[in-house]
Amino acid sequence: MLEPKKPSRNRGFYVKMKLLNNNNNGSRYGRTTSEKSFFYRYFKWVLWFSLSFCFFSSFLFNHKPNNNISKTTVLQYSKASRALIESVNSSVLQYPKKTHQDSLNGLKIYVYELPSRYNTDWLSNERCSNHLFASEVAIHKALLLNNDVRTFDPFEADFFFVPVYVSCNFSTVNGFPAIGHARSLISSAVEFVSLEFPFWNRSFGSDHVFVASHDFGSCFHTLEDVAMADGVPEILKNSIILQTFGVKYDHPCQRAEHVVIPPYVSPESVRKTLATSDVNGRRDIFAFFRGKMEVHPKNVSGRFYSKKVRTVILQKYGNDRRFYLRRHRFAGYQSEILRSTFCLCPLGWAPWSPRLVESVVLGCVPVIIADGIDLPFSSAVPWSEISVTVPEKDVGKLGSILEHVAATNLSTIQQKLWDPRISRALLFHDRTVEGDATWQVLHALSLKLNRSYRRSRVSHE
Repeated sequence: MLEPKKPSRNRGFYVKMKLLNNNNNGSRYGRTTSEKSFFYRYFKWVLWFSLSFCFFSSFLFNHKPNNNISKTTVLQYSKASRALIESVNSSVLQYPKKTHQDSLNGLKIYVYELPSRYNTDWLSNERCSNHLFASEVAIHKALLLNNDVRTFDPFEADFFFVPVYVSCNFSTVNGFPAIGHARSLISSAVEFVSLEFPFWNRSFGSDHVFVASHDFGSCFHTLEDVAMADGVPEILKNSIILQTFGVKYDHPCQRAEHVVIPPYVSPESVRKTLATSDVNGRRDIFAFFRGKMEVHPKNVSGRFYSKKVRTVILQKYGNDRRFYLRRHRFAGYQSEILRSTFCLCPLGWAPWSPRLVESVVLGCVPVIIADGIDLPFSSAVPWSEISVTVPEKDVGKLGSILEHVAATNLSTIQQKLWDPRISRALLFHDRTVEGDATWQVLHALSLKLNRSYRRSRVSHE
């Protein structure tokens, strides 16, 4: 028997010698030489892999990333600016198609191609697609580009969208939208689709969708008492109305199936504000309002504008340093919102206001002064957590109310307000982004599929 070799300093060769056992008589262990080579070759790779895995695991376990770098970088930007930028640029975000489809229950909408006099002719005036009532244009445009929801086969549609623009007829006297033609224009459009297609008559319009984005929605009038007296047009009482007007009590102007939607605020205008303003700047304005505030609120119609709420604000806080109150708008007023902690959102003729949206998307806490208002998309926007509600009767106590909020839970409100999903839910984009305002409309419609003639027919079969 040969004397065993002394282990050399090269431990790799020592392992090799022990494995081979340096024995020429392979049959002694019941193995051939080729079998020993096979065993050695594969055992060597197993051993190499095990050692490598051990060293790599040890490295990962002991090597911790330097969190100080990321924290330092994050601190260079405020939470508010990050959320604002993310929410405004949400139109470029990509969402899983499966999630989008599943959450809308396979919703399909057919968009009527009406003669241009009902819609696109009005676009010759640029304001038509950018003013506070422009959601009627934005929703139409987004539906035309939505390949997931739009169908070109009306027989497979759950709902039928009737694109009539009624808020683009601007008065030459005061520049405000004049909607005196709205009822006749909608009646004409309904007559057109009922003669050209069979779908209106088969359901009496219950699966047809319209937009009413002005003051008192489906009543199609700008003064509440007249709107209430006129009520919802008979021809629309079975249909679904997407309207900015919403209250939590019984009101003639929402006695039709409806979805409360936000007023239109241009995402482009918000992007421009963020690009030209210091989003990390200090909010040096405590309470902000810019808009119509009547010194004598009873106008020629005999009605009190804003139920005198705005007048009280001006009289009570016009000389208060904490309040930045201006009676006239200017093109860059959104930059003032970006500087403000609280943004006053009192009612006007109607309870809603574009300030609700502008405040949220620019990180200013909205102060809602409109009793009984029904706010848009409450399932996506936790209004009670991101805003302050002040009863109309308590507007004279506004200063002390806001001081109390600032001293107690302001940071909690702001933290929730900065959630980019909330801003996204209130902005309409040209192309539907999951979670944006148009998507929220679609989601609301997907919960009304019991009105779908197609689905009811399939279920009966």
